[in-house]
Amino acid sequence: MMGGQQSALNQLVSFLLGVSAAAVLIFFFSSAGGGWSTTTDLSSWANGTVAATAKETNLTSTAAHVKEKANLTNSQAAAAEAAKEEEEKELEKLLAAVADEHKNIIMTSVNEAWAAPGSLLDLFLEGFRAGEGIARFVDHLLIVALDDGAFRRCRDVHPHCYRLAVAGRNFTDEKVFMSEDYLDLVWSKVKLQQRILELGYNFLFTDVDILWFRDPFEQMSMAAHMVTSSDFFVGGAYNPANFPNTGFLYVRSSRRAVGVMEAWRAARASYPGRHEQQVLNEIKRELVERRGVRIQFLDTAHVAGFCSNTRDFATLYTMHANCCVGLGAKLHDLRNLLEEWRAYRRMPDEQRRQGPVRWKVPGICIH
Repeated sequence: MMGGQQSALNQLVSFLLGVSAAAVLIFFFSSAGGGWSTTTDLSSWANGTVAATAKETNLTSTAAHVKEKANLTNSQAAAAEAAKEEEEKELEKLLAAVADEHKNIIMTSVNEAWAAPGSLLDLFLEGFRAGEGIARFVDHLLIVALDDGAFRRCRDVHPHCYRLAVAGRNFTDEKVFMSEDYLDLVWSKVKLQQRILELGYNFLFTDVDILWFRDPFEQMSMAAHMVTSSDFFVGGAYNPANFPNTGFLYVRSSRRAVGVMEAWRAARASYPGRHEQQVLNEIKRELVERRGVRIQFLDTAHVAGFCSNTRDFATLYTMHANCCVGLGAKLHDLRNLLEEWRAYRRMPDEQRRQGPVRWKVPGICIH
């Protein structure tokens, strides 16, 4: 009896030990395997298929994700390339329509604030109608819109409008002078100007806050590669001591001119935080001395600005609202100036010849 009990006890202990061992194994592999807890899991682990299956699943999922991302990237790149090609075709079409017989393009740029009704664009176009024999230049004017609002407004008032897209930038509002948006705006114009030269056209860029009264080409030398207005004119048309103002800039198309634009844009990295006019002022002597570029600086007696002006309508060709900050201030003084120009044109010739006719504008920026 005692022997039978001992044998039964031994069998019970063996059974309990076996169950315990199995439970330990299940717990161990369940913890190590991230949740393997079923009989199928254990069986699969036992024959070595689970790890391989999980690895293959992960690799397949990763490969699918990479492929999907690559397809998306390729699609985006293709869309961007197509948009760029379309933009290029539109530019070439517009240049061909706008250019005069000498392949000259007059161009300006506006954002929505400057193009709004009653703003600078309207005043700019009005100046051509009020000027002496310059209404024809509007036919050769390309208006570059820096945002969708400006483009829509441009299409309402002018037949030749080009939408310039600058990635990651919104130029809709008035841009504070020397802000990051302002700097990107002015440098984007230099890039576009270079492209126009590459396509074989000459350009005369004019800021939209410039009133034209007479034909400024009369003041430009055919011998110059580049012609710029001056903030301050110290004398000598080719004297690099003069201070350029690139708000009024003429460049004749040539390989040399394209090289100048490339060097100008590349110099931006050496002068961080500066706008294109400041950088040109820094490199102008290098362009003249090392590259042989002939830069003509226009006398402020003819191509004037609020910084330095002649105050004599008899010699005035254009007037730039430079040294004047704020859209409202520019509009106020330019409108008053245009009214005085109209009064000057109504004067009898004899009265004009009696002496300098000066404007009497006690403006916000003009004093």
